[in-house]
Amino acid sequence: MSTNKAWFKTRSKLYGKRLYEVRDEKPRFLIVCEGAKTEPLYFEGFRISSVKVEIFKGAGMHMSVVERAKQLNDEYAPYDYTWCVFDKDKNLKDPEHDAKFNAAIFSALAQGFKVAYSVDAFELWYLLHFQFFDTAISRSDYVKKLKSLVPGGYTKNRIDMYEILEPMMDVAIKNAKKLYAKNHIENPAKADPSTTIYQLVEELRKLAK
Repeated sequence: MSTNKAWFKTRSKLYGKRLYEVRDEKPRFLIVCEGAKTEPLYFEGFRISSVKVEIFKGAGMHMSVVERAKQLNDEYAPYDYTWCVFDKDKNLKDPEHDAKFNAAIFSALAQGFKVAYSVDAFELWYLLHFQFFDTAISRSDYVKKLKSLVPGGYTKNRIDMYEILEPMMDVAIKNAKKLYAKNHIENPAKADPSTTIYQLVEELRKLAK
């Protein structure tokens, strides 16, 4: 996988006096992440040879992720798959935060992108590998719980989380689907807790087969 580098590159071949450009034939998969470390480090753990996967990290909050996804698609020709990854931080003292979070989701979907969001934090996805959990708590509480559940303890931005959690991925997907079915509403910002990270994970796993 590549991070913050466009996969849309051309190879030039000279036949006689004419120069031809040859595009890589593999489908191109773009993941634009709000965070600079936690999410990118996790998704870099997937080893997929059937597609070219690019991970763009540290795109900023919500709508900034969607805008960056659009910019990359416009600049490097449309990707075959585009995912926006961000979460809702309910600790922010912004009365319009819910509206901004929802607007980013709906804007991405309207442009044909897919969204892997979490309410309240990406760590909810990690927690679902160990247990079904449907209580609204703060992101700091997610970290506290994971410290006692993750072998060797959990620290923010731990680089081997994919390897640790991969054997329990089926459990996490099952729990995430159950949680989504239970809490999903037309106002995603109020669906606390919930996550659609499992949808992105399922698509990556399908391409890996």
